[in-house]
Amino acid sequence: MTALSLKNINKSFGEIQVIRDINLDIKPGEFVVFVGPSGCGKSTLLRMIAGLEEISSGEFWIQDRRADQLPASERDIAMVFQSYALYPHMTLAENIGFPLRLGKQPKEIIEKKVQEIASILRLEKFLDRKPGQISGGQRQRVAIGRALARDPKVILLDEPLSNLDAALRLEMRIELAKLHKQLEATMIYVTHDQVEAMTLADRIVILNNGEIAQVGSPLDLYTKPANTFVAEFIGSPKMNLFPASITEGHPGETKINLIGSSSNLMINKDIEPNNELHLGIRPEHMTPSDEGVIKGIVTSTEQLGSDTYIYFDSETKEQAVARLNGITVIRTGEKISFDASQEHYHLFSPGGDRIN
Repeated sequence: MTALSLKNINKSFGEIQVIRDINLDIKPGEFVVFVGPSGCGKSTLLRMIAGLEEISSGEFWIQDRRADQLPASERDIAMVFQSYALYPHMTLAENIGFPLRLGKQPKEIIEKKVQEIASILRLEKFLDRKPGQISGGQRQRVAIGRALARDPKVILLDEPLSNLDAALRLEMRIELAKLHKQLEATMIYVTHDQVEAMTLADRIVILNNGEIAQVGSPLDLYTKPANTFVAEFIGSPKMNLFPASITEGHPGETKINLIGSSSNLMINKDIEPNNELHLGIRPEHMTPSDEGVIKGIVTSTEQLGSDTYIYFDSETKEQAVARLNGITVIRTGEKISFDASQEHYHLFSPGGDRIN
């Protein structure tokens, strides 16, 4: 059973196509995150699901009912916007209960529902206050509470934490994760922040230029990115990509040559010869070694206390970064070399697609 189903969804503004042939099924109770760079179409796709933007072609289903022709008011979908959009002259209780008053629900039902939602969101002590008298994180919780008031089938959240400071974003991520488990609601969340995506999602949908680049669990996307776009987008710092070639191979073993370097690596797989590959290695999988195969000159470092980022110009002429645990003292201009275990190698074709 699916909560939502998008079939061959396209969206154009005049001659400009912004969403291309999206096919996606979302299960009941699933937390799905749309993530991608600015302009990739994630918010437009969310607005089409909500009914705030027309679908140019394709079908949108809510369970067993086709919904792309239904107005937003009949889709039983609630949306939380980037801006809180609270009514400043109303108390928090009035803001949360506003959709129920529009639906002409009895006063006692509205009051009971507002108290239930306030308890879930830990807002009981603030219900008589107005939005200007509470913090940004509390205002965001009120906006979520207003979305929950109608018991919608699906809750959409469009970059709801982007206006908060770093500490509050972390707190609200934890609150949202708890809320999802408590409500068991289907949620679709839009963000450009891959950390939010990795920490919140059951599944991530990565969008690029209006198309789905890959769908999967956070760890699937981290360990087996389908292409170089996903490889560089998921993970912080992004994956290093080194130009490489395979000129010879033996049964069960392949030699990878780093272009511009005298070094080569071995991988226990049969891979066809190719002169234009890219070898990907994540910064956290690079280990300093006196005789390491990945060599370079340090250009800068970042000391974060728990980690040290070492940026260097590699022999392949690519700038790369290594992420080391703890505090590592190293100076700009020093020579450095690294090794990596072959289970952490990622090979990509000239077109950027994964080949192993």
